[in-house]
Amino acid sequence: MKFTHLVIALTAFAGAAFGQMRPPEKETTAKDIKPAPAVVNAQYQGGFFGVSDKESGTLKFDDVNERLVFFGEDKKEKFAIPYASVLMIYPDEKSVTSTTGNVVKYIPLPGAGLAGLIKEKRRYLILNYDDPDVDAKGTTSFKLESKELLESVIFSIGTKAKLKQRGDAYIRPKVAQATTN
Repeated sequence: MKFTHLVIALTAFAGAAFGQMRPPEKETTAKDIKPAPAVVNAQYQGGFFGVSDKESGTLKFDDVNERLVFFGEDKKEKFAIPYASVLMIYPDEKSVTSTTGNVVKYIPLPGAGLAGLIKEKRRYLILNYDDPDVDAKGTTSFKLESKELLESVIFSIGTKAKLKQRGDAYIRPKVAQATTN
């Protein structure tokens, strides 16, 4: 009798655990992504040779010269990356405790420690490039405001740089060199 109840309970548990249907996740296609605006607010995080300080500014698509340009807060050009030099571009996301959450969690009140659970998502554009001025490869990153903006910027750069899409990323595949005998 107990064995029968155990089998029924395990069957019900297994059915509940494995039998729940979820709606399929909607995949984002290139048709769903809007092209990025010509100028995008971004915060440079580092990675370009010779420019070490984090700085807020704007990214501009300079299609005439086929390059992506970063302008600093002073509206002066800080650096540019030619589309032909872009090797890979992809999104990154980090979940961090907000400044408010860090401050409130140390207040000596009951439940204030739960404020440390207040998280915010930060979205980054990661760009791997081959520096045209020196024989070196680099990785630079920019913090963007929203997921939609990040997707549209990645799509626009990937398209303009003639990269191949791989999941959320765009890559420049290596060209196999023909061997001569």
